[in-house]
Amino acid sequence: MNPMLALRQYQKIGAQAQTSEASPHRLVQMLMEGGLDRIAQAKGALERKEIANKGLAIGKAIGIIGGLREGLDRDNMTADLERIDALYLYMIRRLTEANLNNDVSLLDEVSGLLTTVKEGWDAIGQQ
Repeated sequence: MNPMLALRQYQKIGAQAQTSEASPHRLVQMLMEGGLDRIAQAKGALERKEIANKGLAIGKAIGIIGGLREGLDRDNMTADLERIDALYLYMIRRLTEANLNNDVSLLDEVSGLLTTVKEGWDAIGQQ
């Protein structure tokens, strides 16, 4: 068996186990971590001139941020939730621009924004 394939299978099983046991708060953290990972992968692919892989990673990051948007409680939208929704939309637009223009600085911008949101979310969990 290919060692890399075996490693990927092991990681997949580990991720499935984590998600089945995770609290809703932890699941959001995992989504944010996944988004940051995909942005980092896109940046690396872009630096290596692997345009197809860059596009795949950005597409996955956009999907994750879209999932975070979908998780917002639209029945009880507050001004704060509306700002977070707008921020997620902004991140999606910037990732799309980064993909179209092969712009690392836009990837860095979104990574910084998502990191800030994640830090706030992490702090909520510690309370």
